Amino acid sequence: MTVFSFLFTIVLILWRPRGLNEAIPATIGAVLVFLSGSVTIADLGEISSKVTGAAVTIMATMIMAIALESFGFFKWTATKLLEYSRGSGIRLYWLTCTLCFLMTLFLNNDGSILITTPILILILNQLNLRHHQKVPYLISGALVATASSVPIGVSNIVNLISLEIIGIDLYLHTVLMFIPGILGLLFLVTILFILFYKVLPRTILNYHQALNLGFDRRHPLQTLPAIDKKSETKRMLYVLVFVFAVRVCLFIASYFGISVALVAVIGSAIILIWRAAVLKIYPGDILKKSPWHIFIFAFSMYVVIYGLKNIGLIDYLVYLFQPIVSESLFNATMIMGGVLTIFSNIFNNHPALMIGTMTLTEMQLDPITLKTIYLANIIGSDIGSLLLPTGTLATLIWLHILKQNKIKISWGKYIRVTVIAIPSTVIFTLICLYYWISWVLV
Repeated sequence: MTVFSFLFTIVLILWRPRGLNEAIPATIGAVLVFLSGSVTIADLGEISSKVTGAAVTIMATMIMAIALESFGFFKWTATKLLEYSRGSGIRLYWLTCTLCFLMTLFLNNDGSILITTPILILILNQLNLRHHQKVPYLISGALVATASSVPIGVSNIVNLISLEIIGIDLYLHTVLMFIPGILGLLFLVTILFILFYKVLPRTILNYHQALNLGFDRRHPLQTLPAIDKKSETKRMLYVLVFVFAVRVCLFIASYFGISVALVAVIGSAIILIWRAAVLKIYPGDILKKSPWHIFIFAFSMYVVIYGLKNIGLIDYLVYLFQPIVSESLFNATMIMGGVLTIFSNIFNNHPALMIGTMTLTEMQLDPITLKTIYLANIIGSDIGSLLLPTGTLATLIWLHILKQNKIKISWGKYIRVTVIAIPSTVIFTLICLYYWISWVLV
């Protein structure tokens, strides 16, 4: 029953018939696992303690994103992106990758996809680019937005849950992963640039016309028109400084052992109060717009995976991989990163990383090996999962947004890019991770 529940859940999450919310199959799967007896009430309490902090942190971040749109941030961002491109398709590519990276860094990967994809579609339609010219920006944006959750754990809910399981704080995760993660991202965007170079327009002929027209269409999240243009840039800079300050405070809190979730909630509360004072928009809309299903999804998936653990899956994986992991730190890094890449593309990266993390906790590894393999798992889960468009929830959301806007990017076209870019990036990033940790910890 437990194995059936897991397979049933994964199939429905990947298939998503009629846009089915991923929390629904996850919840059904969790109920079936609980009824089968694989998970007890005591287990549910332990699961709740692991998931709650991560879910609250991500929810607080998404609420901050909703507040940002009320200030007209997304429309302002689209205008600035087009303005700074100066009519160069090459410059627009690098600006697109930078935007997607920053959105994930300051918000999270799912939120970044939700925000940047409509912005990019708005810009590309405004420029009247042909379909084949839009593809490089859309695919690169999606890959960079999702892969950018590697450098810091707070940008991905499953990373946060895994941090809690392993017992690594957010500060240490960033110290160990930021440099390898950034190098991996630079490698990825360079590979993508080489792959798309011939397709990228050198000069956008109607750039000035598009810029003069401005953006009359609203971002899907946007409820209000942009604020007065005279004070717009100044206010946006204030908002950006505040968001950056909140992000920094998360790491300071982690370093001193203060609850990261608490800091995230306080930051969201402040920006909501600020929004109410300036724009007279009160928090009622948060109840409607917030993705409350994130907590349900994360909790339910953990229940399903915990059921697999209790029937012996984790013990089998430990038996299978522990001898390989024990051979050398380099082998452990490369092999486990590769295994998580495969698991993530078969099962989706959320359950894959949970399984991988639980397996590590049962291997009785020394602290350096444990941390290294955990970070290798993150690389496989956050970057390796991008090989197929069903490997992450973020890319599933991306596909749904494209479909809503009648933009067709086939699996074949997507995989022709990722089959070159993703495996090479995973290998490069894992090697960087090994040498960085060997220098920092060994």
